[in-house]
Amino acid sequence: MNVQHIAGKNVGSVMLYTLSTCIWCKKVKDLLGQLGMEYSYIDVDLLEESEKSKVVDTIKKWNPTCSFPTMVINNKKCIIGFSEDEIKMELGK
Repeated sequence: MNVQHIAGKNVGSVMLYTLSTCIWCKKVKDLLGQLGMEYSYIDVDLLEESEKSKVVDTIKKWNPTCSFPTMVINNKKCIIGFSEDEIKMELGK
């Protein structure tokens, strides 16, 4: 599976599920970059079909509508969409 890792300040496990063509997904990645946060992401639309269905099942556990971006923090908190204030608050910024 093609999980990309971005180095930065470690605030725990931050997993971001995105689409390569989604402007809101890009905005979340840009925000995390500006904040200097460490995170991992998967561009779900670029996965092979067999991998895609497994990842979608994982996303649906957190976000039943399976919309993008979906961010999972420390396997406890899920943020759906681009919510700058909520992201900053959860990541301690």
